[in-house]
Amino acid sequence: MSTTNEVVLYGASGYTGRLVAEFLREYSISFTAAGRDKARIEQSLATVPGIDTADYDIAEAPMEKAALTELFKGAKVVCNVTGPFVDYGDIVAEAALDAGAHYIDTTGEQPWVIRCQEHWGPLFAEKNLVCVPSMSYMYATSEIAAQYVLETPGIDTLDVLVLFKGIPTYASTQSFFSVLQHDAFYLQQGKYEKWQPGTSFEVPIPSEVMTALALPWGGMSHPVWFKDDHRVSNVRAIGGNHSRELMNMVLAATEDFEQNIRPLPQDEQKTILLSKADAMQSGMPPRENRRIHRTIDLVRGRGNLSQKSVLLNGTGAYLQTGLLQAVGAFHLLHNAPFKTGFASPCQAFGHNELFGALESYGLIKMEENI
Repeated sequence: MSTTNEVVLYGASGYTGRLVAEFLREYSISFTAAGRDKARIEQSLATVPGIDTADYDIAEAPMEKAALTELFKGAKVVCNVTGPFVDYGDIVAEAALDAGAHYIDTTGEQPWVIRCQEHWGPLFAEKNLVCVPSMSYMYATSEIAAQYVLETPGIDTLDVLVLFKGIPTYASTQSFFSVLQHDAFYLQQGKYEKWQPGTSFEVPIPSEVMTALALPWGGMSHPVWFKDDHRVSNVRAIGGNHSRELMNMVLAATEDFEQNIRPLPQDEQKTILLSKADAMQSGMPPRENRRIHRTIDLVRGRGNLSQKSVLLNGTGAYLQTGLLQAVGAFHLLHNAPFKTGFASPCQAFGHNELFGALESYGLIKMEENI
């Protein structure tokens, strides 16, 4: 059965799905909350603040192209929050394309972002539709900072640092483990260069006397976004969680994969990685506390004779993600995207618009030349 609503939220029963639903309500957007288990969606959405005043319905649909295509018909936008995207992204993106809907998702899994750029981008462009992966914290927020840095003429190098406090969700943990099977890249003189597995950095935390452990985090989206940007030659993006204990666990898991799991067949690797993700995080984290779960997005830019840095102090990584998804959907319901085909969040919607939305909800504040 096709939807009669403007937006389909696929993966609505999860932690991030609930937050997207919350902000779709804030923007008065009618939506279909969809997923593979209707009862779970009903139970999950019952906890969303103000859900009784939202204009929505619930639909059960398996992760199958035909079923999703039928569901998406009639919608203008598909918000996909179901991962790992390297495993399931193709099915949802193809269904959205066949249904004639714009596609936005929440992941920064670099192999999936590259696939969106190389495969799905041209196909969406043919239909004047946009395909926007990484419309979420860790990616879109730090891209806003990067775009402000690039307003300074002569900048050609970007160093990106993303840090957040909080408990990663089950889906985020699955995504991280899934990309261990793939190479991670940074951008060097316009070409992808491979990060060595197990690379880590001890980084100063802006506004604190402590340091943090940061990792390439699978390469992230930024090198892909800026690879074809004539202004940018070099991009390194690193990040992670403020918790050193958690980051040490992630680093140990990476080393274990390289030593003991990579030699195994691909299917066996995947089974083991999913079990490790389950062991690390299998429950639903509590709702974020803005006084505790703070975020830092720092981008330093450099040219031959010029430099600029932008710091976004923020709060609520997953709250930011929920808002960003709603802002993207709202834009697409009322205006054309600034770019069709594959696009970064800022290329599709504009960094000023995204910054303004996050700032208006008190989720980020900008400082320059830190």
